[in-house]
Amino acid sequence: MGAETVSIRSGGSGGSGGSGRSGRAGAGRAGSPGSGRTKSGKPRPGTGGHGRRKLEGKGPTPPAALRPGHPAQRRAAASAGSRGPRRDDDPAGASAGSRGSRRDGDPAAASAGSRSARAPRGSGDAAEFVAGRNPVVESLRAAVPAAALYVGARVQHDERISEAIKLAAGRGVAVLEAGPAELDRLTGGALHQGLALRVRPYDYAHPDDLLARAADAGQLPLIVALDGITDPRNLGAVARSAAAFGAHGVVVPSRRGAGVTAGAWKASAGALARIPVARAANLARTLASYRDDGVFVAGLDAVGDTPVRDLDLATAPLALIIGSEGRGLSRIVAQACDVLVRIPIAARTESLNAGVAAGIALYEVAAVRSR
Repeated sequence: MGAETVSIRSGGSGGSGGSGRSGRAGAGRAGSPGSGRTKSGKPRPGTGGHGRRKLEGKGPTPPAALRPGHPAQRRAAASAGSRGPRRDDDPAGASAGSRGSRRDGDPAAASAGSRSARAPRGSGDAAEFVAGRNPVVESLRAAVPAAALYVGARVQHDERISEAIKLAAGRGVAVLEAGPAELDRLTGGALHQGLALRVRPYDYAHPDDLLARAADAGQLPLIVALDGITDPRNLGAVARSAAAFGAHGVVVPSRRGAGVTAGAWKASAGALARIPVARAANLARTLASYRDDGVFVAGLDAVGDTPVRDLDLATAPLALIIGSEGRGLSRIVAQACDVLVRIPIAARTESLNAGVAAGIALYEVAAVRSR
């Protein structure tokens, strides 16, 4: 009986009764896709980690800044100064760049990308673009020289967008349609509200042209120069005050100084279209050249001995130098000045913004000249 039992269990499909069913069930279990053996009972060959049961899991989902093709990854790559084809137009290139960054295993770069992806909307800035519906309309009203107007695709039009399109078309400015990702890239992540204006590169004048402009008008030269002003909005504010009080131009250094950008145009409220801005390769040397031409140089500084209201040189050809809010005038520029003047304020610990200080000083000079 025991031998018969052993014979039935070891037999193949030819067994009868329960032993046959048991044989078929055993074969099904051995040949199932999830088992480690084939139907014949041989060991199933491995898949090299590419089958349904891989050798190891994928791990946690990576952050958005590291996912190939994700908009956050493209923004992180652009902020890190990556070179190559545009991510919007070349998804394959973006994927390759993302894979390369993960192979390099640079935690600092990954952290920087994550911070860029978490940056709030509206924190970006682009020198050549005015972003936002109100700023764009105001720039077009002020006749800011523009190259193209970008309107978001499928954005809800209101009276500001309609006016911007009408003003741009009337001035021969190209009106182009752009998607949200393209507008984000162009404006550097600024809050564009579906509208952006690309400003043309500014045509700077020569410092000597400002003296020629005063001579053509038959007036005493009044020139404003900026020393260490790096914020374009301050340049726009100074240009607005200079145009309001009869100055003949603004001089900025070509290095380590603000230039005429979209932010300067916006802050000037169109004044940059009425007053020239000259660029000097060496500000101290330009001031020395002005002195050789009979122009007195007055530096506005908190440690000046003369109040700006008592500046007798205001009735002569004058170049007024404005320093930065924190550091004031540089040593070389201060040595090139004929006199240092100050704006009397109540507390010595306080300081004025460069644009505000320029407006006050130019008003006082205009008041002295009118008397």
